[in-house]
Amino acid sequence: MQSVARDYYGILGVARDATPDEIKRAYRRLARELHPDVNPDPAAQQRFKDVTAAYEVLTDPAKRQVVDLGGDPLASGGGPGGPGMADPFGAMGLSDIMDAFFGGGQASRSRGPRPRVRQGEDALIPVELTLEECASGVSKDLTVDTATLCTVCQGSGCTPGTSPMTCEVCHGAGETQQVQRSLLGQVITSRPCRVCRGFGDVIPDPCRQCNGDGRVRARRTVRANIPAGVGDGIRVRLSGQGEVGPGGGTPGDLYVEVRELPHERFTREGVDLHCTVHVPMTAAALGASMALQALDGMQDLDIQPGTQSGTVVTMRGQGMPQLRGTGRGSLYVHIEVVTPTKVDPAQADLLRQLAKMRGEEQPELAVRAHGGLFNRIRDSFSTR
Repeated sequence: MQSVARDYYGILGVARDATPDEIKRAYRRLARELHPDVNPDPAAQQRFKDVTAAYEVLTDPAKRQVVDLGGDPLASGGGPGGPGMADPFGAMGLSDIMDAFFGGGQASRSRGPRPRVRQGEDALIPVELTLEECASGVSKDLTVDTATLCTVCQGSGCTPGTSPMTCEVCHGAGETQQVQRSLLGQVITSRPCRVCRGFGDVIPDPCRQCNGDGRVRARRTVRANIPAGVGDGIRVRLSGQGEVGPGGGTPGDLYVEVRELPHERFTREGVDLHCTVHVPMTAAALGASMALQALDGMQDLDIQPGTQSGTVVTMRGQGMPQLRGTGRGSLYVHIEVVTPTKVDPAQADLLRQLAKMRGEEQPELAVRAHGGLFNRIRDSFSTR
């Protein structure tokens, strides 16, 4: 008994004069709904087999011509899933099908070989500076250990007198392609060539000094001009003084990171400096003029009569210079009044006379209340 030809157009839901793009869009829509990765229903799996078979037939010009003449090109092959046809979803997942439609299998194709000559990396070196060096700026000779241009091959990576040769495996493309045949046609994947590692050429006789890299590690001296006003953590860029790139490529930059050393007298807050000065009790009471060692030399510090411990004297323009601007910060001098711990009998008599003259022989204890929960509770009881 002769079998009835299947309606492949009807299976995909397209007209008999549908274009290849219309057939592809119809199959793509049905594959998203019926693929086993999405729809585990057995009926949907059988329907997906029929849809895949119809797509395979109608995208083949010879098989489509058989269908248009009233025949069934799969009738002798056992039908969908039979011996004449591979399992439509055994070897390919839904992502493979979508890649075949949207170019996922070919996205990495035709990229070309990667260059041997590439930009070098940046390098970082720390440098310790005193506060005075940060304030005035300084030039330092730094010893760095970086990749430098190979002096034998001048970056080519080849033994002098030789040159790279085109890779015989990828023929200069830098990649090899693998073709996988499926019901959707050919799915092409590209990978870097394992022989030339993606360069497209090979070096038959590498330079013995750099082993074909075009650069070697070497120790050299670099002069760094560090501007005034830098501070801890600031980086100064030395253009083109970093690592030489593979194949003798343009070097990167060298960054000099400042590490500011602690100072014996000053502490720093941005462009401002702070220091503490101990003033004798008599000088604080009578007033005095003292010599203070600042960054730029000796400066006069005026102590006003009656200066109390904790007083801060501001000396403007005696701080650090602005890194990217004009002007300088301030120097804040914190005054601590020193009370003598040991006095001789004569000094004790003088202090007693002073206390008598000031009426302080029996001084009253004055306690300053600091607002807080305990004080507020105490005050609430005392006012009742």
